[in-house]
Amino acid sequence: MTTDEPVPVAVPGHGRAGRDLRAATAVGLGLAVLVLGTLLLWKAAFVGLAVIAVAVAGWELAAALAARGVRIPLVPVLLGSVLMLVGAYAGGDRTLVVALGLTVVAVVVWRLGDSAPSYPRDVTAGIFVAVYVPFLAGFAMLLLQPADGPWRVLTCILVVAASDTGGYVAGVLAGRHPMAPTVSPKKSWEGFAGSVVACLAVGVLAVVVVLDGDWRAGLALGAAAVITATLGDLGESMIKRDLGLKDMSTLLPGHGGIMDRLDSLLPTVPVAWLILTALVPVT
Repeated sequence: MTTDEPVPVAVPGHGRAGRDLRAATAVGLGLAVLVLGTLLLWKAAFVGLAVIAVAVAGWELAAALAARGVRIPLVPVLLGSVLMLVGAYAGGDRTLVVALGLTVVAVVVWRLGDSAPSYPRDVTAGIFVAVYVPFLAGFAMLLLQPADGPWRVLTCILVVAASDTGGYVAGVLAGRHPMAPTVSPKKSWEGFAGSVVACLAVGVLAVVVVLDGDWRAGLALGAAAVITATLGDLGESMIKRDLGLKDMSTLLPGHGGIMDRLDSLLPTVPVAWLILTALVPVT
C-alpha cells in the first residue's frame, strides 16, 4: 500500500509511518524472488503460491472482522478460495464464476441453522470476503493460462508496482495536498501524479518489451491500472480505518499482512486480464 507524506521526525532505519525500511526491503526482495521464481519456472508452483497467499489474506480479513464481532463462515470461504483459483487456471472464466456461485451457496448454508441475529451480517461479510479476495485473485489465474501467461502476470505486477513506487517517490518529494484525508491522510495528489507517470511508462515498456504488443495497449493498461490500484489502496485503507487497524496483520515485517500487499493488485488483475486479452495477442 502506498504512503505519500513524510512524517515530521525521522527514525534511523525507519521510513514514514514508523516502518522498518531494512526489514521491509529484505522481506520485499524475498517475496519478489519467490513470486518470480515460481511464476517463471513452473506455473503450477505459482498457482500453489497464489492459493496460499489468498487463503492467508482471507484469514487475515476474517480475523480483523472477528475482532469487531463479525464471524464469517471461514471454512467455506477458504475451500471456495482453492476451488476458485485452481478452477480458474484449469477451466477458465466460466469455471471461476461457477466456483464463486458454489462458494456463496456454501457460505449461506454453513450457518443456515444459526438463529442468531448476526446471521445476515456474518453471511454478507463472508460473501464480501469471497468476492473481494479469491474471486478477484482468480483473474490472475486466467492471465496465467495462455502460453505467455507468466509474462502477462508479470506485466500486471509491474504496473501495480509502478503505481505504488511512483506514488511513494512523488509523495515524499512533493506531497503537499491530501487526496483523501479522511481515508488515507498520507496519500497526496502529487503522489497520484507520480503514480500516473510511472504506470503509463511501465505499462508501455512492459507490453512492448515483455509481451511484444502494441504501445497503445500498454498505454491503456497503465491508465487503467493507476485508477484501479489507487482505488484498491484507498478501499483497503477505508476498511482498516473502519476496523481501527493500521495493518491487517504483522505477518510480513515492514509490510503488515498479505492483504496489505494485495490491496492494489486485486482490483487491477481483472482489468489487466480484460485489456491484455482484448488488445495483446498471445505469443
